[in-house]
Order: sequence, then C-alpha cells, then structure tokens
Amino acid sequence: MDLGVRWRLHGDGRTPAPGAVVRPDERLSWPRTVGLGAQHVVAMFGASFVAPVLMGLDPNLAIMMSGVATVIFLLATRGRVPSYLGCSLSFVGVAAVIRAQGGTSAVVTGAVFVVGIVLFLAGLAVQRFGARIIHATMPPIVTGAVVMLIGFNLAPVTAATYWPQDQWTALLVMLFTGLAVVCLRGFWSRIAIFLGLIFGYGISWVFDRVFGKIHSVNGGAEAVDHWRLDLSGVGKADWIGLPSFHAPSFEWSAILVALPVVIALIAENAGHVKAVGEMTGDPLDDKLGTAIAADGAASILSTAVGGPPNTTYSENIGVMAATRVYSTAAYWAAAGFALLFGLCPKFGAVVAAIPGGVLGGITVILYGMIGLLGAQIWINAKVDLRNPLNLVPAAAGIIIGVGGVSLKFTDTFSLSGIALGTLVVITGYHALRAMAPAHLKVQEPLLDAGTSTYDKDAEQEATGQESAGQEAGDEASKGQPPVTRS
Repeated sequence: MDLGVRWRLHGDGRTPAPGAVVRPDERLSWPRTVGLGAQHVVAMFGASFVAPVLMGLDPNLAIMMSGVATVIFLLATRGRVPSYLGCSLSFVGVAAVIRAQGGTSAVVTGAVFVVGIVLFLAGLAVQRFGARIIHATMPPIVTGAVVMLIGFNLAPVTAATYWPQDQWTALLVMLFTGLAVVCLRGFWSRIAIFLGLIFGYGISWVFDRVFGKIHSVNGGAEAVDHWRLDLSGVGKADWIGLPSFHAPSFEWSAILVALPVVIALIAENAGHVKAVGEMTGDPLDDKLGTAIAADGAASILSTAVGGPPNTTYSENIGVMAATRVYSTAAYWAAAGFALLFGLCPKFGAVVAAIPGGVLGGITVILYGMIGLLGAQIWINAKVDLRNPLNLVPAAAGIIIGVGGVSLKFTDTFSLSGIALGTLVVITGYHALRAMAPAHLKVQEPLLDAGTSTYDKDAEQEATGQESAGQEAGDEASKGQPPVTRS
C-alpha cells in the first residue's frame, strides 16, 4: 500500500530551477527539507498560539496534536495533498459562548468532538456522492453568511474581556499588526500575527518597567493591580514533560452551539484542496472527501484527549506558493517539530503568559478578518445580494448570530447566537427557495472556488528571485490559485 512516504530527489536537491516546482512526491536534500519544515511551523505559530489560548485550552497539547493531525492527514491522502493541520480559529467564538454559559474545558472539547464526527461523516458523503452534495446543501450564500456570523459573534469577547485589560497596549498591538499585514511581503506578511505577539510581549515588558503595575480587570470582574507581563509560570515550568490531558464531556446545549462550524470547516477544506490541486497541476477532486474525512478524524482524536479541533492552514499554503516547494516530506518534518514543542511545558507557559492587552489588539483584527471571509466567499462566488432569496435569510441569520438573539423553547432548552443564526440561514434559504418564483432561482458556482487570491508579484518578491528568474517564474505561475483562510 502506497502511503505517500517515499520521495524522489528533485534535481540536485538544492534549489529548484527558475519556474520549476518541487512536487508532493519529490523532496530537496534532507537538511533543506527539515529547514522548510521549520518554516512551516513558524508560519502556523501565530494562529496556533492564539487559538488554544482564546479557547482556554492547553497550548502545548494543541501544538502536539497539530503534529499528530498533520500525520493523519498526510497518510489518509496518500501524500497527494500537502497540508498542515493546526488549531481552527472558527471555534473560538463557540468556546467563548460555551464558557459564558458555565461550560468547562471538557464541555468545550466534548462539543467539538461531536463536530469532528459530523465532519468525518460529511467527508465520507462527499467521497460517495461527489462535491455536488456540498453545493446542494451549502451554496455560497449560506456558507458566507455562517462564516460571517461566526467571526462577528466574537466582537464582544474582544470588547469586554481583552481590550479593557490594557487599552493602550491593545491599541499599539492593533496598529503594529495591521501595518505588518499590509506592508510586509510574502512569508513575513503570513506570520504577521506572530510578529504582533512578539511586539506585544516587548511593549508590555517595557510598560511594566516604565509605568509599573496597571490597575485593570485581569480575568475577573473587578479591577486589580497586576503586571502586564507575568512570566512567573515560565520559571516554574519544566523543560520536558507531557501536556495536560482530559476527557471530553457532552452537553446538548454546547453541541448545538458548535455544530454550525462544520460549514466553515468544509469550506476551508474544499478551498484548500482546490488551491493545492491548481498549484501542483494535479486534479484533486477525488481527494476532497478524503481530505474532509481526514480533518474530521484528526479533530476527533485531538478533542478526545482534551485538545482543540484542527483544520487546514492557508498560512502554510502561502509558504508553498512563495517557495514553490510542495513536498509532503517538509510537512512530515513540520509535524515532527510540533511534537517536540508539545513536549516542552516551558514553551506552553510562555504562550499562556500572553498579556490580555496583547490579545485585545490581535483579536480586533483577527476576529474581523474571520467574519469578512464570509463576505469574500460571496464576492468570489458572485452572490447577488439584490436577490431577496439570498438577502433575506442571510440578513436575518447574521443579525441573530451577531446580536446573540435567543429563542427559548422550554426552561432547560433554548437556541441562541451562532446556533440559531446558522439554523435560520440554512432552513430559511432552502425553505424560501422551494417557494420562490423561477426567476429568483439562479445557479450559483460551487463552494470550492476558494476565498482569497495570492498576489503573484508579491510572492515572487518574497522568494528573492533575480529578474531573470522572475520572468521565468511569471510564465510558470500564471493563474495562481485562490485559497481559503483558516
């Protein structure tokens, strides 16, 4: 059985020729492959750092399970779909809602465990019936609206929890991160969140030395005097050790809040497979169901031991687009690095010490970007919002999801926020479509067209190619594919 773990050497194993690509079943020399693996780990650090912290989960375990998830994905797809699986930011809002209802980390992971099962079954369905099943149940108007309400539902978390802890640090981090995203090129722009975290650490340390302790809320309801950057836990943490594991716990109210995120995960996986297929020149439609099922299986395993769910990372697609190296050997190296980081509690303590003000500045941009990806899905799919069949269910669902509208059925059961908003969008769209006149029923493109496009010139600049190499690369990179954001 071919598991995709054999690679032939590309050229001399050093540098690909101008315009050439290193295919998934090829590799460079092992030192260069390991270096590329380290680069992939750095690219995913920003989101993989922030997501488990925002969800209240162990960042060490999150990093470790991202390595395990990547291995599962590579084996399942037989090495044809180069990808890194990291902690999904789509669940941050879900975790916030569940914790606001009194849920523990076990309840959060239990809800996401069920989402992993549903995602796995969805992958099997796509594998059996083809990608058209996605279009039939989740056209772009539905997917875009759900992604949008998931992102914008997070706004109160930033406004009420993180920003008040240190508003001036939050403001500076927001400005720095925004400049990094816009002004930096290629690989550096893809780790802008990571750079924002480093900047925030530095600013917090300087402010502590210059101004002393700050008087503000610090994870509680009342304001207290505290250091912005508290590294006491780092000194106490061991260099080597296992992360903390826990079993999931299941509550229907939490599960219903989490289930809508399945739509976002399917969108991310579909866009990823489409993008990688176009970049490598290998049609991967036959692997779409396998990729979705593999993501579901990896999330099931991760949440079963107390870790977060996983999804394909567009940051790593960016590394591939910039380097033109699509070798899955580099992803095996990245998975190895992640496993090693997961065995270092001191590393987790550094991540857990991220000041609240820093998270405030990061999440202002991050949460907004998640929400606006929904609008980008609409734009790429050319969704006509002048059509009331599209406009009405999306408008109602977004307001319900963002505003936290609640629908109470009994004293012990109610639907609200993300869950209710998603239900309104999906059922509202299909119910209205069944009753709408024929002229409103227009055929929409498939979901797997992706949600963002890389700047060809910026990617070439990031690789540092000389002008002659750039000209050759231009010819080879025409039609650079769209990809989704994680």
